[in-house]
Amino acid sequence: MRKKRFTVQTIAQCGLLTAMMLVLGFIESLLPVAAGVPGIKLGLSNGVLLFALYMLDAPTAFVLMLLKVLLSGLLFGGVSAMMYALAGGVASMLGMILLKKLRFHLIAVSMAGAVLHNLAQVLLAMVILETDQLIYYMAVLLLVGLACGAVTGVAAQATIRHMKTLKGRGV
Repeated sequence: MRKKRFTVQTIAQCGLLTAMMLVLGFIESLLPVAAGVPGIKLGLSNGVLLFALYMLDAPTAFVLMLLKVLLSGLLFGGVSAMMYALAGGVASMLGMILLKKLRFHLIAVSMAGAVLHNLAQVLLAMVILETDQLIYYMAVLLLVGLACGAVTGVAAQATIRHMKTLKGRGV
């Protein structure tokens, strides 16, 4: 007998995770992480995607990323923000899915996701703006991405560990 793909529990979990990503993204937009340096964010909602990738599955995590991009763009950003978020989100998710399959550590997967997100966004900006001058800015974003990805990865790992403990207790 084949397992049902979308149970009520899975749909409810996805709704909660989507709402969590939107709230974290909004809170993150209010935090001045690096004043004067545009584009630097902690990537808090990436922790939710990591949770989905490790606790649910890759297709679900990918759909959640698409929902976050679409809903965040409609609520907070607009079409151009959606373009950049989609480029970064797709690159990040594909890289994280691949590295998870290759059994890289969760924190390394998170760091790679952050770097790929920044890389895709800067490359898209270079194409749209028809300039290679952003290559210098990319170096800064990649270093910050590594650091923020590590922090997000540690938080996601702790959450996943805690959730597995609760699941083991039947909670």
